[in-house]
Amino acid sequence: MKMTYDINLDHTIPFHNNVTYCVGTGRMGLALHKEYWDQLAFVQKRIGFSYIRGHGLFCDDMAIYQEYKDEDGNIKSEYNFTYLDRVVDSYLELQIRPFLELGFMPDKLASGTQTQFYWKGNVTPPKDYDRWCALVQATLRHLLSRYGEAEVLSWPMEVWNEPNLKGFWENADMPEYCKLYSRTAYAVKEVHPDFQVGGPAICGGNDEVWMRGFLTYCKENQTPLDFISRHHYTIHFPERDGHYDYADLQSSEYSFSTLKRCREIIGEFEEYENLPFYITEFNTAYVPNSPLHDTNQNAASLARILSEIGDYCTGYSYWTFGDVFEEQGVPFTPFYGGFGLLANNSIPKPTFWTFEFFKELTGTCIFRNDHGVLCENEGTIRGVLWNLSCETDSDALTMEFNLPVPSGEYCCIQKVVDETTCNPQKVWHDLGEPANLTSGQTQLLREAANPLILTERKTLSKDNMTIEFTLTHDAVIYFEIFPSKMTTDRGFRYGWNSSVTESND
Repeated sequence: MKMTYDINLDHTIPFHNNVTYCVGTGRMGLALHKEYWDQLAFVQKRIGFSYIRGHGLFCDDMAIYQEYKDEDGNIKSEYNFTYLDRVVDSYLELQIRPFLELGFMPDKLASGTQTQFYWKGNVTPPKDYDRWCALVQATLRHLLSRYGEAEVLSWPMEVWNEPNLKGFWENADMPEYCKLYSRTAYAVKEVHPDFQVGGPAICGGNDEVWMRGFLTYCKENQTPLDFISRHHYTIHFPERDGHYDYADLQSSEYSFSTLKRCREIIGEFEEYENLPFYITEFNTAYVPNSPLHDTNQNAASLARILSEIGDYCTGYSYWTFGDVFEEQGVPFTPFYGGFGLLANNSIPKPTFWTFEFFKELTGTCIFRNDHGVLCENEGTIRGVLWNLSCETDSDALTMEFNLPVPSGEYCCIQKVVDETTCNPQKVWHDLGEPANLTSGQTQLLREAANPLILTERKTLSKDNMTIEFTLTHDAVIYFEIFPSKMTTDRGFRYGWNSSVTESND
C-alpha cells in the first residue's frame, strides 16, 4: 500500500501534543525500591515527564496514618511522613512533581475489609470522615511546610481511583463517593483555596451514569471542582491463560468515540465545560499482565492514540513509566506484559520510543492523519509515522511526501522501530524466555531495544524534496529533515575506498 501526500508548509493543522505532561506509576510504596528509581531516572533523562501519578498514598506501607491510645483510653490519630518525604524528595530531584491521588484507605481508618490487589489496598469508605479529612489536611500542611506554597500548589489533587468499579470502591456506590469527594474537596480547600482538586477518575463506558451524575452532584451542591478526570483503555475483554491476559485492540474510531461522548457530557454543564480535563490513566490493555504491552503493536497503537488524544483533553498520563509493579503479585519474568515503558532491568520496550519520538514533535503541525504527524520548526521537519497493521491490513505501508523546501543540501535521519530492528520481547523469546536474566542477557536485550538509525544526504537543485518511508508490520518511524551545509576538513574524502552515492533531487 502506497500513499502520496503534497505538503503545504503554510498550512497549519491543529495538533495538541502534551505527551510529557504526566506518567503513571504503581503504588507509591514501590518507590522505596532501587530498581524503581533506576527506571524513573532513565525515563526522565530521555523523555522528561512533568508529573507522576499513582495509587497508595495513604496505604499502610507508606505508614502515614497511625493511631494510639491516650491515658484515658481514647483513640488518637498521628502521622508519620518519613517515607513520603523520601519519595517526594527523590521525585523532585528527578524534576518530576506528584499528581496526588488521595487514596486508598488506611486499614485503621477503614469502615470495611474489602481490598484490591496483591498489596491489599483498602477500598472502603472511612469509618470516620472527620479523621479522614484530618489525615488529608495534615498531609497537605506537611507538604506545604516542607516544599513551600509555590511548589505544592502546582500539584493537582485527585480524589480516589475508579470509584465506578466495585473492585476500587465498595459496591461502586456513587452517592458514597460523592460524599467522599465533597468532604475531601472542602478539606483540601480549607488548607489552601488555591489547591486544584478534582475527580471522579472513572474508568469504563458508563459516563452517562457516572460522569453526568458526578457533575450534577457538584453543580447542585456547589462542591469545589477544579478539574475533571477519567481513564482510557482500548482493548476488548481479555482471555486468561496461565499468568497472562490476551486481548484484541478496539478500533481507533470506537475508542475515541468514548472520549468524544465524555466531552459532550461535560459540555452540557456550562459551569464545567472549560475546566481542565485530564486522562489520568491510559494505555491499550487495562491489565498488568498483557503481552500486548511489550510488543511493536502496542507502540504503533500508542502512536495512533497520541496523535489524537489531545483533541479531547488537557493532559494525559500513560500508565506506567516502568514495570516495578505488583497489582497481581511480583512478576515472574522480565517480559510479563507489564504496563511500563521499560521492562525490568531498564530495557526499553517499543512503546518507549513512541513517547520519545512524540516529545520531538514541536513547532507547527503541517500534516496529520491516521498514520502520521509532521511538524515544522525553524526549518527542520520532524515526523512520526506508524503502520498499525490491524487497521491498515497491510504489512508494508509506504508513505511518500512532497515537501516544498528550498534548494540546497539536507540531512535526513530515520529512527526505525519495528519487529525486526527493535523487538526485545522477540530476543528474549529466542533466548528461551529466561525468567532471571544474566548480566550478558540483560546487555543483549538493551542493545536489541534500540531503534535502527538510517541517515541520508540530499542535494536539491529545485525547491522540492520527495521522500519516501516504508513501514513494515506495526512499525513506528521517527524522522528529521534539516538543512546541512557540508563543512569538510581539508583533504578529507568520504568513501574514498568504496562506492558512495548521495541522493540528488
